[in-house]
Amino acid sequence: MTEVSIDTADFSLRAHRQEQSSIAGEVERYLRTGETDSLYSAWPGNFLERANRAHAGLRGALVSAVIRLSEGGRHQLPPNVDTVALTRTKVEPMVRGFFPRCERAAVLAMLERSVVFLTSANIERTLMDCSFDSTAWTLANLYLASIGAEVLGEDAPRLVGLNEETTCYISLEYFAEEDPFEDFIVHEAAHIFHNCKRAGLGLRTTRTKEWLLEIDYQKRETFAYSCEAYARVIERANGCAERQALVDLYSRALRVSDERVDAAEISDIVREAALAGNGWKVILARCAPSLWGARGLQGF
Repeated sequence: MTEVSIDTADFSLRAHRQEQSSIAGEVERYLRTGETDSLYSAWPGNFLERANRAHAGLRGALVSAVIRLSEGGRHQLPPNVDTVALTRTKVEPMVRGFFPRCERAAVLAMLERSVVFLTSANIERTLMDCSFDSTAWTLANLYLASIGAEVLGEDAPRLVGLNEETTCYISLEYFAEEDPFEDFIVHEAAHIFHNCKRAGLGLRTTRTKEWLLEIDYQKRETFAYSCEAYARVIERANGCAERQALVDLYSRALRVSDERVDAAEISDIVREAALAGNGWKVILARCAPSLWGARGLQGF
């Protein structure tokens, strides 16, 4: 009996060590690449238990790594910046252009709450609370890059903004951006239109109007880049002639490294939008699902 007890204890100890080694390996892989096992197989328990334990272990390790790499530095919003007022200023022209008057208040109220600037005050909570492990890893790297710290992995993307569902995460590098045609608030907010269902805001839904805006899946980035550039054109221009001059400048200077879009197409969309009475309608028509777009944009 004694030998069996010793053997059982030894087996349990080896199993525990192997389990801990597997968990450590998963945590290391996550911190290095942002990748995780969707089944959380290294952790014990049923799926829900494994998922909860993995979340605590992976996100906790991510937060610890960010704290270590940032060396306790403070990263705060510039003085006197009202993020809600700033967001409203940036997105209101889009909302007026895309939505009828009776829907604008609900859409604006949602967008005003959607933008999160990553600072030392909210980064830990943000990393623990965001929905997906991969998003949390990307946000950690976005934050670290914004303060000049070492990022977690060689393949970490260099971003200033990121959208997840109906939340836009923005780096404080936003306030240092010098490109006259970039606006990451507008770009990321544009993605919310195809991520948010109308019913969630109490707006009328039909068979062809389930989302705030129906955007062709392959055109989502084209839509966001076009909205971003057009927003900057109309913000800076006084009159039609200045719009055309800015569009010409944008077309000459346009350098989009995103492989998901065609820079020439974006330039053409922005140029057509600048000539129209409501350029937002043009952008929506050019990026709508083909059958829906062919019917036009009636009802505005």
